[in-house]
Amino acid sequence: MRKPKKERQRALTQSINDNPFVTDDELSTKFDVSVQTIRLDRMELGIPELRERIKHVAVKTFEDEVKSLPIDEVIGEIIDIELDERAISIFDVKPEHVFQRNQIARGHHLFAQANSLAVAVMNDELALTVKSELQFLRPVTAGQRVVAKAQVVDRNPEKNRAYVKVVSSVDLATVFIGTFEMYRMTEQSEGDEK
Repeated sequence: MRKPKKERQRALTQSINDNPFVTDDELSTKFDVSVQTIRLDRMELGIPELRERIKHVAVKTFEDEVKSLPIDEVIGEIIDIELDERAISIFDVKPEHVFQRNQIARGHHLFAQANSLAVAVMNDELALTVKSELQFLRPVTAGQRVVAKAQVVDRNPEKNRAYVKVVSSVDLATVFIGTFEMYRMTEQSEGDEK
């Protein structure tokens, strides 16, 4: 026997709170109603679709992880991070990011994505860019998605420095390479187990 609507919606809310990754299909099977009914229930309850729930969980996770700057100050969206090792972000180029004349992305947006990712990957309360070397290899246009991958390539604990290489690509073609010398507040070395 099916549950009354109010009871079903209460149980639906609890199910999604317990597992934000549950699909509408799985919920429709669980509650013995159509997928459309689940979608209508979610809309009534103000519960976002699965993709938005996943994004929210990822942002919350990285918010707790990133130490060197608030997550909303990262240019682009961090999709993976391992502090002091590597990080990945995506940046969707919108009309406001391009020159109106030719629809090519302004370089400072590509730099900002890469630089903020280099800062975010630092496992420290304070991380600052000391020096950077940049190569813009090909233009990026409105509507394209830039995937930036940061890798900590070297460390100099005596000088509180780390070196981060960021490679940005669109559809697997490299569009930007940046090497960043980062100052960090506290000394970090690979052997530190304190």
